[in-house]
Amino acid sequence: MRSGRAFAAAMSCLLLLGSIAIAGEPKQGGIFRIYHRDSPGSASIHEGATNSINIPFMPVFNNLVIYDQHIAQNSLDNIRPELAESWAWSADKKTLTFKLRQGVKWHDGKPFTSADVKCTFDMLMGKSQQKFRQNPRKTWYDQVNDVTTNGDYEASFNLKRPQPSLLGLLASGYTPVYPCHVSPGDMRTKPVGTGPFKFVEFKANESIKLTRNPDYWKKGLPYLDGIEFNIITNRSTAVLGFISGKFDMTFPTEVTIPLLKDVKSQAPNAVCVLEPNNVSTNIIVNSSNPPFDNIDVRRALALALDRKAFIQIQFEGQADIGGTMQPGPAGLWAMPKEMLETIPGYGPDIEKNRDEARKLMQKAGFDPDKRLQIKIATRNIPIYRDPAIVLIDQIKSIYIDAELDVVDTAQWFPKVARKDYSLGLNLTGNAVDDPDQSFYENYACGSERNYTGYCNREIEKLFDQQSAEPDINKRKKLVWEIDKKLQEDVARPIIFHSRSGTCWQPYVKGVTIMVNSSYNGYRYEDVWLNK
Repeated sequence: MRSGRAFAAAMSCLLLLGSIAIAGEPKQGGIFRIYHRDSPGSASIHEGATNSINIPFMPVFNNLVIYDQHIAQNSLDNIRPELAESWAWSADKKTLTFKLRQGVKWHDGKPFTSADVKCTFDMLMGKSQQKFRQNPRKTWYDQVNDVTTNGDYEASFNLKRPQPSLLGLLASGYTPVYPCHVSPGDMRTKPVGTGPFKFVEFKANESIKLTRNPDYWKKGLPYLDGIEFNIITNRSTAVLGFISGKFDMTFPTEVTIPLLKDVKSQAPNAVCVLEPNNVSTNIIVNSSNPPFDNIDVRRALALALDRKAFIQIQFEGQADIGGTMQPGPAGLWAMPKEMLETIPGYGPDIEKNRDEARKLMQKAGFDPDKRLQIKIATRNIPIYRDPAIVLIDQIKSIYIDAELDVVDTAQWFPKVARKDYSLGLNLTGNAVDDPDQSFYENYACGSERNYTGYCNREIEKLFDQQSAEPDINKRKKLVWEIDKKLQEDVARPIIFHSRSGTCWQPYVKGVTIMVNSSYNGYRYEDVWLNK
């Protein structure tokens, strides 16, 4: 692990690289070609929980507000207007009102109005007759009583209690406004938005194509004529395509450190960045079924982890150890290192931890002659499979023999949502670097993305307490307390927080890769090709 000072200096360089200034006068035209890592299950961002959906379809839409697309670290200070021209909180901080932009049209020519805002969030809150097939971010809006309209160009979010983070949640790439007149079913196959690019076609396992929206409400944008994503599931093959010039950019945050070295040796003019992205690799445990309904077995699993070995094998030492919240300096809510190391399994003595783990397994009835036989489910793409293989090797030391069970992307999230697994290797991406998103979405009782079924009502009271706290320093201390408790409860053991690479050709201008979210930076409306 790098020293804090060296890492901070490196982060400063990466932030600079990730925000390369647009030099010269932007040029109109050209098709932006990106390879895609796999075939998403649908085109509906609101029904997905992966950037396999978010990255290709975010350019189709707009939000009420959005994080500045050229600032690498998301924060409440860099939120910009989109479909809303302005916003204001009421004096009691329980009403957030948006003045909406007039003259905006959906891609099918119908006008955008406040009714679309209400329809979108009524569906997200489960209050409308039309329903999403999956609704992974429903808990984001648990504190919203209702959304009301005042004419065609004003909408208000009326809250049960103050929630300062709501504006940040609305700025995520996961929060587009949908058209009221298009059904959720149609949005899965032929999405209609107001964004800079219009949907053309989605051929499963082949390609996704978007074209320039000539009637975009931002005059002169987008610069590109279109965007094409070619689906190539073999990562090495895809990177070779980039090196040969077939693609203008790699799939964002998907290039490993060894492949980054290949790119720089074979295409030295390529622009490449390596940075954190607020994605944790973790273990999901179905605690409702034996043997993982036994807390001793779950704790043994957490104690068996050698996190530094994972990081050395996969990232040549360049990844980060943390709890639920992303480690700093990229993450804004990281638990202090000295506090983290007091959590069982996070201490430096791996053999001592594993001795304790073996005792817990023996207490649960397992030993060298009676080993636990299980399957570890994971998504069938390298960033899931590779750490799953390391996990299988590590848990052999505590009498667990595991077999890999790989699942296609289209089936992975439905499978874990219905808890059709015993043990899984999962990646959890945080769309917003804020505890409200991380805690409620992944750990609240009954949340669709709470894949483990973890439920602790006392912890949920702390969720609410930190959510309503206006003082940042007081809120951080509550967040650290919650994060520590989640790790001690083995709610979803965090193995590491990744850093990942993205490369683009030197003629690609206007790209920023965000360091504390891998979901918010893909509007691409002012990306241009200098060739």
